[in-house]
Amino acid sequence: MSPRLTLLTAGRVLRQVSHDHRTLGMLLVVPCVLIGLLAWIYSGTAVFDRLGAPLLGLFPFLVMFLVTSIVTLRERSTGTLERLLTLPVGKGDVIGGYAVAFGALGAIQALVASAFALYVLDLDVAGPPWLLIVIAVLDALLGTALGLFLSAFAATEFQAVQFLPAFVLPQFLLCGLLMPREGMPRVLELISNVLPLSYAVDAMRTISTSADAASQVGTDIALIVAFVLVLVALGAATLRRRTP
Repeated sequence: MSPRLTLLTAGRVLRQVSHDHRTLGMLLVVPCVLIGLLAWIYSGTAVFDRLGAPLLGLFPFLVMFLVTSIVTLRERSTGTLERLLTLPVGKGDVIGGYAVAFGALGAIQALVASAFALYVLDLDVAGPPWLLIVIAVLDALLGTALGLFLSAFAATEFQAVQFLPAFVLPQFLLCGLLMPREGMPRVLELISNVLPLSYAVDAMRTISTSADAASQVGTDIALIVAFVLVLVALGAATLRRRTP
């Protein structure tokens, strides 16, 4: 794997996305609109402060999963990936470049959404705001890595979207956002323990409720990073030149 080839691939993807204004709008505007709508619905109550931080982990994850899986699939279906792999570029360089490019976009998205929630909507968190932003960025990277991996199993963009209810919504239901995981039936709790979004929500909830969050979320951060690395490695292993 060559850092130079990885960065060249990342640069090409970023240039391509920069010309797609609808994708940029989805990346930067949609999460702010959703979090703003939530704040408006629960204005004058404490609900927004309770749910705002966990949802800041969910929205970047969801949006980056959709964008990454669809754009990567489009690269294969149009033959771009096939042409790229005829060059002296390894699968690790390609998937690494995609991960760097979409990871950078996800980081920008998470920064914008977090800043909007904290400094425009006055989201109140007990822990340090910078840590909230760090977790939001990691959640965006998690969505990117999952999108890169699952895009290999879709033949059309519609199928890529179908992975949303199959692989994302179950995580939303079991991550502890709707009900504490320890209060779920034992089987569901065990399933939630192997889902990456569970640890993202745990970390966000800790930041929203504990002033000493920085010393408590280390395990959650380590697990999220581990999931990201494993999914990127699986994405490289399952990368195909072209969608059949």
